[in-house]
Amino acid sequence: MIRPPVFPKRSLFARQHFPVICRQPDRFGVEFLPLPESAKVVQVHRPSFAAKIKNSDMTPETMILPSEKTPELAHRIVVKVGSNVVVRPDGKVALGLLYSVVEAIAQLRRQGREVLLVTSGAVALGVERIGLASRPVELARVQACAAIGQSRLMSIYDDAFANLDVKIAQILLTEDDFRDETRYANLRATLSALIEMGVVPIINENDTISTMELERPSGMERIFSDNDKLSALVMAHVGADLLILLSDVDGLYNGNPGAEGSELISSVQKVTDQIRGFAQGGNGRGRGGMASKIEAAHVAMEAGGCAVIANGRTPGIIERICAGEAIGTLFAASANARRSA
Repeated sequence: MIRPPVFPKRSLFARQHFPVICRQPDRFGVEFLPLPESAKVVQVHRPSFAAKIKNSDMTPETMILPSEKTPELAHRIVVKVGSNVVVRPDGKVALGLLYSVVEAIAQLRRQGREVLLVTSGAVALGVERIGLASRPVELARVQACAAIGQSRLMSIYDDAFANLDVKIAQILLTEDDFRDETRYANLRATLSALIEMGVVPIINENDTISTMELERPSGMERIFSDNDKLSALVMAHVGADLLILLSDVDGLYNGNPGAEGSELISSVQKVTDQIRGFAQGGNGRGRGGMASKIEAAHVAMEAGGCAVIANGRTPGIIERICAGEAIGTLFAASANARRSA
């Protein structure tokens, strides 16, 4: 019989007396720890894995200790909402989905968790607002659509969160906010202050003024090229435990999601070339796609947290992820992770 957890979340006793000696999980997501003579303890990245190890060589005295890097134990969470969640296939605002995201975030806050929201959709809402048939190509027109759509997007969020008595703040970022030491320090201080004040930061790339996509100096490496990577950077720099990437796909598949025999990958312990090879291009509205989500998840893993790629159109998806349900694709924390100072 496998006993339930015996240590509370973020237990100082557990960290002091049960330091991990095998940081790299095995194929079941299990980490073995040093033990007192009377017991054997393992960490699992998902509760569902416990069922898979019941028939192993563990003794009846085996105790299960959930890893602090599991979604159900995450305290500070970054939720990234993609354009295909914000906007319906016909280009109209997906109000039902947005309100469900807002309600989930409000519920997490009532549980004592801290949440930051990174949202796409400004350009798509601008395109719909002025009646364009598709996203423009010319940079100035894209930025104009972003300016039109950003105010509408924030108005929707403000109304939705206000109905649940949640205060929000808008944060628009460019790559210079991460390159310049002073601006970066100010950004971190502002985000920390907002979290301490109980405010939900709503973050987006400042598409209206950002021109790095086309005008960066030769040889200058991109810091982020879309909101997937931006959300991962925010997650890493605020010391969050969990990054949730929501789009219109159920997670990472080992082939084309629509192809026969293609299967959802439930857990990724390391981002390899093979994992990257499973990405299937970009989406129709935003700049991101599965490839950018994998790289974002990789950043989250290396930062010491975990990430989940999941379908934002699935009912109750955020609540289910944060309850520890095995849904979507989980990217477990890296064994060699380094937290941002």
